[in-house]
Amino acid sequence: MPPTPPPYHATAVRPDWSQLPAGLRDAVAARLGAPVVAARTARAGFTGGFAAVLVTADGGRTFVKAADLARQRHLADWYAREAAVLARLPPGLPVPRPRWALAESGWYALCLDAIDGRTPRLPWDPTELDAVLAGYAEVAAALAEPPAGLVALGPPRLADLARDDILWWGEVAAGREPAPPLPAAARDRLPELVALESRLPSYAAAGTGLIHGDLRVDNVLLDADGRAWFCDWNWLCRGPAWFDLAGLLITGYDGGPAADARFAGHPVAVGAPPDALDVTLAALAGYFLTSAAHGARGAAADDPGSPRDGFPPVSPHLHAHQRFSGERALAWLAARRGWR
Repeated sequence: MPPTPPPYHATAVRPDWSQLPAGLRDAVAARLGAPVVAARTARAGFTGGFAAVLVTADGGRTFVKAADLARQRHLADWYAREAAVLARLPPGLPVPRPRWALAESGWYALCLDAIDGRTPRLPWDPTELDAVLAGYAEVAAALAEPPAGLVALGPPRLADLARDDILWWGEVAAGREPAPPLPAAARDRLPELVALESRLPSYAAAGTGLIHGDLRVDNVLLDADGRAWFCDWNWLCRGPAWFDLAGLLITGYDGGPAADARFAGHPVAVGAPPDALDVTLAALAGYFLTSAAHGARGAAADDPGSPRDGFPPVSPHLHAHQRFSGERALAWLAARRGWR
């Protein structure tokens, strides 16, 4: 029976609107053009930054993120990066668009269009998953030929990120990283795991398009019409879209063949190396499981999939997310490889 996933709709620990500095609240209200009469704090994600849908007295609705420039500088930088990416994504895509940004009272605030949606439910409802996969096909097609404005931002390459952040089975094999707890089917498979993950950088280097880079269930919203919207674009990078697809489908693996079929039948899997899915599953399983077992090795609290800057975890659900994702990736890989 698949393990219970963490509550992705309620994993974040954030300040509420009333806890922000008065000067920042006044400045935001001034930019919005009317007093804020209601604020619905976002509870999904793993961030300690402020994030909420703000409703103003004139009926306006916006989504505002904010971070303390002294204590959460990394978050402020991420929000600024996200604003730059969102402003340059091709028109018509299901992504929130930036409106404005400001700095006040030692905080940075970013205002986006508010998406009236919710985090998809787990286990995945097939209709909801189909909507998310269709939406991502649209996004991937638009980024297959990278727009010049996005290229000008100098997005990193997944191949480099993989070498720096993701590949950990080799470290375990060399004795530089303690081995995480593994199920019986995988305990004697370390050489195979090392061999598989080692192919990811070369496979990723062949990808010429741009990808989200951190596509997971809590970075997706479903609106009232069932359309999927893709959020949190601060880790845009160059690489193959099948990497995003595999990362998203990890949470959908339930022990049956459906996930294999959804990956193989998706447009972004066309032309992928035959073992691209196994390679990605091995790499992500190693990253998530070692992170969950031995700490995030400097993983930033707001980006459990991509360690960057040494900021301590703020969500009590972070390691549960890592364990769940790593276990699902390894179980899927074991089933595909026939490990018993």
